[in-house]
Amino acid sequence: MAQVTIRINGYSYTVGCKDGEEKHLEAMAAEVNRRADAIRQTAGGVGETRMLVMLALSMADEIFEIQQNAKPDKRADTERLHRLAKRAEQIAANVEKSD
Repeated sequence: MAQVTIRINGYSYTVGCKDGEEKHLEAMAAEVNRRADAIRQTAGGVGETRMLVMLALSMADEIFEIQQNAKPDKRADTERLHRLAKRAEQIAANVEKSD
Protein backbone atom coordinates (compact mmCIF):
# COMPACT_ATOMS: atom_id res chain seq x y z
CA MET A 1 0.00 0.00 0.00
CA ALA A 2 1.38 3.37 -1.04
CA GLN A 3 1.42 6.47 1.14
CA VAL A 4 0.82 9.89 -0.40
CA THR A 5 1.02 13.25 1.31
CA ILE A 6 -1.64 15.58 -0.01
CA ARG A 7 -2.35 19.19 0.84
CA ILE A 8 -5.89 20.52 1.22
CA ASN A 9 -6.79 23.96 2.50
CA GLY A 10 -3.29 24.54 3.80
CA TYR A 11 -3.07 21.28 5.74
CA SER A 12 -1.01 18.21 4.87
CA TYR A 13 -2.46 14.73 5.18
CA THR A 14 -0.77 11.39 4.65
CA VAL A 15 -3.22 9.03 2.96
CA GLY A 16 -2.92 5.40 1.98
CA CYS A 17 -3.88 4.14 -1.46
CA LYS A 18 -3.30 1.14 -3.67
CA ASP A 19 0.05 1.01 -5.43
CA GLY A 20 -0.23 2.80 -8.75
CA GLU A 21 -3.09 5.06 -7.61
CA GLU A 22 -0.84 7.81 -6.28
CA LYS A 23 -1.29 10.18 -9.22
CA HIS A 24 -5.05 9.67 -9.16
CA LEU A 25 -5.18 10.46 -5.45
CA GLU A 26 -3.03 13.56 -5.98
CA ALA A 27 -5.37 14.70 -8.77
CA MET A 28 -8.42 14.19 -6.53
CA ALA A 29 -6.74 16.13 -3.73
CA ALA A 30 -5.91 18.95 -6.15
CA GLU A 31 -9.57 19.11 -7.20
CA VAL A 32 -10.77 19.16 -3.58
CA ASN A 33 -8.22 21.88 -2.81
CA ARG A 34 -9.37 23.91 -5.83
CA ARG A 35 -12.96 23.68 -4.66
CA ALA A 36 -11.98 24.57 -1.09
CA ASP A 37 -10.22 27.68 -2.40
CA ALA A 38 -13.34 28.65 -4.38
CA ILE A 39 -15.59 28.23 -1.34
CA ARG A 40 -13.20 30.19 0.85
CA GLN A 41 -13.17 33.04 -1.69
CA THR A 42 -16.96 33.01 -1.93
CA ALA A 43 -17.86 32.48 1.73
CA GLY A 44 -15.05 34.48 3.26
CA GLY A 45 -13.67 33.66 6.68
CA VAL A 46 -15.74 30.63 7.60
CA GLY A 47 -14.28 28.07 9.97
CA GLU A 48 -12.50 24.96 8.77
CA THR A 49 -15.32 22.58 9.68
CA ARG A 50 -18.02 24.74 8.09
CA MET A 51 -15.94 25.16 4.92
CA LEU A 52 -15.43 21.39 4.66
CA VAL A 53 -19.16 20.79 5.18
CA MET A 54 -19.94 23.29 2.41
CA LEU A 55 -17.38 21.57 0.19
CA ALA A 56 -18.84 18.11 0.86
CA LEU A 57 -22.38 19.33 0.19
CA SER A 58 -21.29 20.99 -3.04
CA MET A 59 -19.63 17.81 -4.29
CA ALA A 60 -22.57 15.65 -3.15
CA ASP A 61 -24.94 17.97 -5.01
CA GLU A 62 -22.88 17.56 -8.16
CA ILE A 63 -22.93 13.76 -7.83
CA PHE A 64 -26.68 13.81 -7.14
CA GLU A 65 -27.32 15.93 -10.22
CA ILE A 66 -25.24 13.61 -12.39
CA GLN A 67 -27.16 10.61 -11.04
CA GLN A 68 -30.53 12.28 -11.64
CA ASN A 69 -29.59 13.12 -15.22
CA ALA A 70 -28.22 9.66 -15.96
CA LYS A 71 -30.20 7.82 -18.59
CA PRO A 72 -31.01 4.10 -18.07
CA ASP A 73 -28.40 3.17 -20.68
CA LYS A 74 -25.87 5.15 -18.62
CA ARG A 75 -26.21 2.76 -15.66
CA ALA A 76 -22.47 2.00 -15.81
CA ASP A 77 -21.74 5.71 -15.20
CA THR A 78 -23.99 5.70 -12.14
CA GLU A 79 -22.31 2.56 -10.82
CA ARG A 80 -18.92 4.17 -11.39
CA LEU A 81 -20.04 7.24 -9.41
CA HIS A 82 -21.07 4.96 -6.55
CA ARG A 83 -17.65 3.25 -6.63
CA LEU A 84 -15.92 6.64 -6.66
CA ALA A 85 -18.02 7.86 -3.74
CA LYS A 86 -17.22 4.69 -1.79
CA ARG A 87 -13.51 5.10 -2.53
CA ALA A 88 -13.65 8.74 -1.40
CA GLU A 89 -15.23 7.57 1.86
CA GLN A 90 -12.44 5.01 2.33
CA ILE A 91 -9.80 7.68 1.72
CA ALA A 92 -11.53 10.00 4.18
CA ALA A 93 -11.55 7.24 6.79
CA ASN A 94 -7.80 6.74 6.26
CA VAL A 95 -7.22 10.48 6.72
CA GLU A 96 -9.17 10.45 9.98
CA LYS A 97 -7.12 7.49 11.25
CA SER A 98 -3.84 9.22 10.42
CA ASP A 99 -4.75 12.45 12.28
